[in-house]
Amino acid sequence: MAADRRKAFIRNIAEVPWLESPNHFGGALSKPLVMPDTAGSHHIDYRISMYQPKAYVETHSHKVQEQVYHVIDGEGLMYIDGKDHVARKHDFIFLPPGVPHAISNTGLSDLVFLVVTSPVTDNEKIK
Repeated sequence: MAADRRKAFIRNIAEVPWLESPNHFGGALSKPLVMPDTAGSHHIDYRISMYQPKAYVETHSHKVQEQVYHVIDGEGLMYIDGKDHVARKHDFIFLPPGVPHAISNTGLSDLVFLVVTSPVTDNEKIK
């Protein structure tokens, strides 16, 4: 087996720009912290998101990806499989593959949350 040539690193979050991804609206921004493009990760997509008031992502699901959301600050609505749930600071959400979901900021201040997704692409076959 060949040696892994990726490098470990420490980086400050302030060095990473905020981006608005497709199907994210109204100031739904994310910083891609650890993913294939930024860190060469093979199994993890890790990002911090900040949604301004009224910002949202469209309802969607993933074929094989699992996700964990961890709310750091603010309050919003997490739509999961046909139902809305209030998501607040310190709440965490697990989403298995195939579950329709969306998140929106219904509060008056920014909604800040971490998202971990694995695998990194949604076209990998389940083993």
